[in-house]
Order: sequence, then structure tokens, then C-alpha cells
Amino acid sequence: MTTQTPMLLKGGPIAADIRETVAADVAAFEAKYGFAPELAIVVAGADAPSMVYLKKILDGCEKVGLGGRLVELGGECSPEEMTRTMEALGAEPHVAGIIVQQPLPDCIPLRVVIDAMDPRKDIDGIHPLNAGLLALGYEGYLPATAHASVELLKRSGIELAGKDAVVVGRSNVIGKPVAQLLLRENATVTTCHSRTADLAGVVRRADIVVVAIGRAAFVTGDMLKPGAVVVDVGINVTDAGLIGDVDFDSAIDVASAITPVPGGVGPLTNAILLTHLMRAARDQAAHTVAPGLPSLRFSEPQAEVTS
Repeated sequence: MTTQTPMLLKGGPIAADIRETVAADVAAFEAKYGFAPELAIVVAGADAPSMVYLKKILDGCEKVGLGGRLVELGGECSPEEMTRTMEALGAEPHVAGIIVQQPLPDCIPLRVVIDAMDPRKDIDGIHPLNAGLLALGYEGYLPATAHASVELLKRSGIELAGKDAVVVGRSNVIGKPVAQLLLRENATVTTCHSRTADLAGVVRRADIVVVAIGRAAFVTGDMLKPGAVVVDVGINVTDAGLIGDVDFDSAIDVASAITPVPGGVGPLTNAILLTHLMRAARDQAAHTVAPGLPSLRFSEPQAEVTS
């Protein structure tokens, strides 16, 4: 049990700072190119919690002067309809970024979305090109929630280099990219999942624990090392309201820092997504103005570390 009050890692204040910067970037972009970039959110099927989340993203766009559009296809749409929609959005010059709400209905394989996605507009990092760039250390487009999880730690002054980090969850959109981003910060990373032997024992070794397994209150305080830093990425709708993948009431007695749910990673994810959109808009506008430039331009990777 910690002897001092744990730090609450709140995403809201950091997100507000980011939105202020993005608003200035949008104004400068519009003054230079004559239009504000637009985000298109594609939804095939919808449930109430997802729609609340998506509307928050659109509200965030409006606050900083960006355009935002919800493209609803319905739960029974065909793969062909999804392909036509994605290709049409990819061809619209004012649409700088496209995100597709997951999970998709059974009638739409993820491969259909990936095949039709322009990787230059894939601001949530689902395309294999962007996933590969992340794995190799290049600056492709990152999954926004994974990016926000690590950015929250960095901006809160949490030391990552040399720390023992455990990621609970191995999804392509959160668990795997979080692990890769922590490796970039020179943490020693273990990825756990539902079949990890002695999961509690592995988690208990960690200085930093990131939980994204999709099970309400799955990680409890007795699974944590005293003084651990805990990032809870989970959002679970229960009769008691929204709760995370970490049992907050027991974890707060052990952790030195912890994210609340809601109010932790979520607000920062939305703000991070806006920075991805503006980066995509600038890259696309530069290519339009100077068509001789490569269609995809990514910065050089960090120096490779092999030891």
C-alpha cells in the first residue's frame, strides 16, 4: 500500500493544451490553403456508447475549427458498399483523415476496410503500412488510443526508460502498438493476454501497467506492485456506469499514479486524433501543391538499438 496520495493521470488538461495548439494550426492552414481539413468517421452499425464517443470526436473537431462528418452505413451494409464509401472519401480533397468505427459487423471483414483505405488518410493507424512503419520505428500514423496512453505517461512526468512495463491485452489497435511505443521509450516490455500463465504474478513485477483487455475491473489492487503506475484503457458499460479494466477502488490504494475512468486516456485520445488529422492534412496539401513529391513521406526512424 502506498504511503502517499496517488497521482491521478487526467487526460483532460493535457487535451485542452493540445486542442489550443491544433486550433492555431487549423487557422494557419485555412489561411494558406483556403479550407479547413475534414475528418470522416465511417460507422457500419451502431450502439449507444459508440455513438456517444464518436459525437465527442466530432465536437472536438468543431471546437478547433475542423470539419467533421459521420458517415453511417447501417449494420446490414455490404462489403461493396463499404468499399465504395471508403474510395469516395479517399478521393475527396478536403477529407484529410478517415477513421472506421470498430468492431465491424460480421458482414464486413476488416480486410475490406484495409484494402479500400488510403494509408495517407489512415489517421488511426489500422492500415498495414502504418503498422509496419510503427514496428520499424518510422513515424507513420499511430493508433490514437495507444499513442494517447504513452503520451499521457510522458506528459505527466513518468519516467519510462529502464522501467519494467507490462501491457495486458494484445489487440492490434491498443495492446501491440502500446508495447511498441513503450519499447521506443526504452522500457522493458512484457505483453500479457488471456492465456498468460500466472498473469497476476507477471503484472505484480511491473513498474508500469497498461491494461486494455476489455474486461471490467479485471486487474485488481492485489495484482499490482506497490507504487506501480497504472494506465487503464478500458471502457465498460455496467449497471454502475462506465468503469475500466482496472478495479479502481482497490488499485488506488497500491498505485503511485493511475488514470481515472472516465477522464483518463479518453479525452487525450480525441485530442491526439486531431493532431494526426492536421499532420495528414499538411502532408496531403504539400503533395497537391508540389506533385513531384513522393505520395507518402515519413520521417527517418530513430537510431536502431540492438542491445
